[in-house]
Amino acid sequence: MNRVYLLTGGNLGDRYSLLERAKKIIVEKIGKIVKESSIYETTPWGFNSEQDFLNQVLIVSTDLSPKKVLNKCFEIEKELGRVRQSEQYSSRTIDIDILFYNDEIIHEQELIIPHERLHERRFTMEPLVEISPEYTHPKLNKTLSELLAECEDVSEVRKL
Repeated sequence: MNRVYLLTGGNLGDRYSLLERAKKIIVEKIGKIVKESSIYETTPWGFNSEQDFLNQVLIVSTDLSPKKVLNKCFEIEKELGRVRQSEQYSSRTIDIDILFYNDEIIHEQELIIPHERLHERRFTMEPLVEISPEYTHPKLNKTLSELLAECEDVSEVRKL
């Protein structure tokens, strides 16, 4: 089985309910959740919005390939009301990002793993470190704890 780290989050609608529904569908379509972080409330990153995000990191055991996981993430987002408008950051009901897939490094047009900006985003790093502080980033060769200590993002991230 493969181990995939997913970041779920959203700031539109019933944020708690959408995170819970996303987890249920992830179990149905991708695989068993073996570990999950607390839920964090975070300010929007890269744009302004009146509503803060709720974010959570999940570690999922799956037999799907990275591309199939990506396609399932898109299906789940669509099922939960996500409308992709552009490449720009914007408010959304749900977003599911693949952070890591085993220790693989994938750089394709549609899929980049590890997520190329995860170490720059406190809203990603805080929940990652909560559940996997000693995991070593396969490209940067530093633990998640080390990367969080170096993270320059000063956005507010509140554990709920």
